[in-house]
Amino acid sequence: MVDLHYPDKKDKIEMFPLIDDEGNVMGRASRAYFHGGSMALHPVVHLHITDLQGRIYLQKRSMTKDIAPGRWDTAVGGHVSFGEGLEEAVRREAHEELGLRFRTEPRFLFQYIWESDQERELVTSFHIVYNGRIVPNSEEVDEGRFWTYEELRHELGRDVFTQQFEQQEYRHLIRSLCL
Repeated sequence: MVDLHYPDKKDKIEMFPLIDDEGNVMGRASRAYFHGGSMALHPVVHLHITDLQGRIYLQKRSMTKDIAPGRWDTAVGGHVSFGEGLEEAVRREAHEELGLRFRTEPRFLFQYIWESDQERELVTSFHIVYNGRIVPNSEEVDEGRFWTYEELRHELGRDVFTQQFEQQEYRHLIRSLCL
């Protein structure tokens, strides 16, 4: 197993799995390694939340984020820690970002590889229908709200959403949820 560690700008060193294109763990590395242009593949999870009216919840990323600050994005998104399962990671991230604890199993929607100029991720997206209270963590999220399909479509191409949401998530989400 490969263990890559690059100095991190934070005191706490977060370690993520280093994976192949099929998601098999080959080692581990720090957040700084993955976000530092290594283009090594690592897993992330996304959670899409809809309400009973079919509206889609999005979060506005905190201005302190190193990638796409201030842009609207998937309701929940985050890295899978080394040794953590996908569903465990999506539940942890949902609690950290939005204060959610849900009893239902999140439903698998789709998976794809996302590549930006900084990193390469194997994204696994899940979905839940949720009508409870959502309390965004101000350290992670500037705000959040439910959007109608028409509102989303109207704002595409206007620099409102993250590049990843516009180029991948939105297209897959609309197809998966039959909106």
